[in-house]
Amino acid sequence: MRWSEFEAACPEIADLARERFAKDELVMLGTIRPDGSPRLSPCELDFAEGHLFLGMMWRSQKALDLLRDPRIAVHSVPSDKTNPGGDVKLSGTVVDIQDPELRTAFRRAILDRIDWAPDEPNYHLFSLDVERASFVSFGDGNERCIAWDPGHGLRDVPHPG
Repeated sequence: MRWSEFEAACPEIADLARERFAKDELVMLGTIRPDGSPRLSPCELDFAEGHLFLGMMWRSQKALDLLRDPRIAVHSVPSDKTNPGGDVKLSGTVVDIQDPELRTAFRRAILDRIDWAPDEPNYHLFSLDVERASFVSFGDGNERCIAWDPGHGLRDVPHPG
């Protein structure tokens, strides 16, 4: 489901993700290489028009992975081993965005964030469709573990710690 639909379905994790991603301005992506092995890559992201957008350099390996196989994992960037902000994890698929209006909205969002935007058409733009989400935090009285998917909704899950 598109980001705006995910926000409506699971505001608890969507709010944590939006806050964390906006602060970090970076996430780690998991994509699938042509041989089936995983690839981890950093990526900037932006929110606009109800989408979570992932912009990528033209013909980058992670973009080529997603054009071939749209499955993706998105993970917040840990600050250190205790990670006081917790871990946000999203998984789903991406949609290759070619619509000129959505590409313009993305360019406005990235310009607002970093005063720069890629030139058309020399970049890849994807929108995340969220299928599953989770949040886990560790540490002195700060333990929390929640998960969401459309079939089960939001639920507390046993904490791994």
